[in-house]
Amino acid sequence: MNAWKSGLRGHVGSFDGTVSYILKKYETEEDSPFHSLRPGSRHPYEFYLKRLDYEIGAKRLDGITGVDLKRWHEAWSEGGVKLAASKMMRAVLDAAITYAVMSFKSGTPERRAVTELRESLKAASRKIPNPKRRESIITAEQVIALRSSAHEGDRPSSALVYALVFETTLRLWDVIGQWWPMDASLISDVVMAPHTSMKFAKKWFGIRWEDIDAELVLRYVPSKTSAKTGLAVTFPLSRAPMVMEELAHWPIEKRQGPVIVAEGTGMPYSSNYFGEFWRIDRAAAGIPANVWARDLRASGITEGRASGVSTDDAAKVAGHASTKTTAAVYDRATLEAAERFADARTAKRGKK
Repeated sequence: MNAWKSGLRGHVGSFDGTVSYILKKYETEEDSPFHSLRPGSRHPYEFYLKRLDYEIGAKRLDGITGVDLKRWHEAWSEGGVKLAASKMMRAVLDAAITYAVMSFKSGTPERRAVTELRESLKAASRKIPNPKRRESIITAEQVIALRSSAHEGDRPSSALVYALVFETTLRLWDVIGQWWPMDASLISDVVMAPHTSMKFAKKWFGIRWEDIDAELVLRYVPSKTSAKTGLAVTFPLSRAPMVMEELAHWPIEKRQGPVIVAEGTGMPYSSNYFGEFWRIDRAAAGIPANVWARDLRASGITEGRASGVSTDDAAKVAGHASTKTTAAVYDRATLEAAERFADARTAKRGKK
C-alpha cells in the first residue's frame, strides 16, 4: 500500500492518484470533451492545463481539501486582483475532474477519489469570489467613430465587423471567423498555410456571403450553439442602417466566400491580427482601454432592451436558448431597467 501511494506502478499510464494524471487524461483521451472545444476556448485551456500541472500536478487527490483551493485562489488571483484568472484555473481543473468522474468505473478507488474531491472543491468554491459582471457599454455614436477610424485606415473590413456585431448582436468570433486545426471534423475551403506566426496549416469557419440571401436576410448557426442547441440566428440586414452603409463598399461581384477578409492579407483575420486594429480604432474613438471588441455584442443587446425590446425577442436575436443568459450576462441596461421600474410604480400610484 505504501509503495502504491508513493507512486510505484506495474505499468506506465496507470492511475497514480495525482492531479497531473487527471489533467493529462482530460487533455489526451479521445472521448474527452476537451477535443470538442472551439479554437478560441482550446487555446486558454491548453495554457491553464500546463500551468495547473506545473503548480499542483504532484498533489495527491486524496490529500487535497477545500482549504487548499482557497489558498490556491489567493495565489492565482494575486490576492484578489486577478479574479478572472483564478476563475479560469478553477474551471479547467473542474473540467478535468468532471471528466475523470465520468470515465472512471463506478465503485473503483479512483472514481471514489475524484468524486470526493469534486464535492470538496465545489463546497469551497461557493466561498470564493468571482469577477464582477462586465458593465462596459459601447454606444451607437462610438460605433460610428470606430467605423470612421477604420475607413481612415483603409480598412472597410474592420468597419463592417463593428457594424455587424453591434447591429446583429452576433458573436465577434462568428463575424471574423475562427481558424481551426486541420484535423477538425468540419470541412472548409479556406485554408492558411504555415507561416512565421503559425506553425501548422489551419482552416477557417465563419460567416460567408452565402449565408446572406438575395433579400439581405442573414441566416447563420453560431459556432457556440451548433454543437449544443443548434439554434440559428436570423437577421434582416436591410433593417440595420450601419450594416447597409458598410455594404455599399462591397460590390455584388465581390460578395462570395468569407464576409470579412483582411485587406493586408486577402484572408480572414486571426483574432490577434484583428485585435491590433481594434486597439487603434478604439483609441481613435476615445473608448477606454478596458472595453473589448466583443463588448459590441452586449452593447447591441443592451441598446435593444433599453429601447423597450422584450427579453424574449432579444434572446431570439442573440441566439440564446434561455432568456436568463440574455438578462444576466448581456443586458447591461441597468439604469434603464431601474427607470422603467420606478416609472411603472409611479404610474400605478397615479391611477389609485
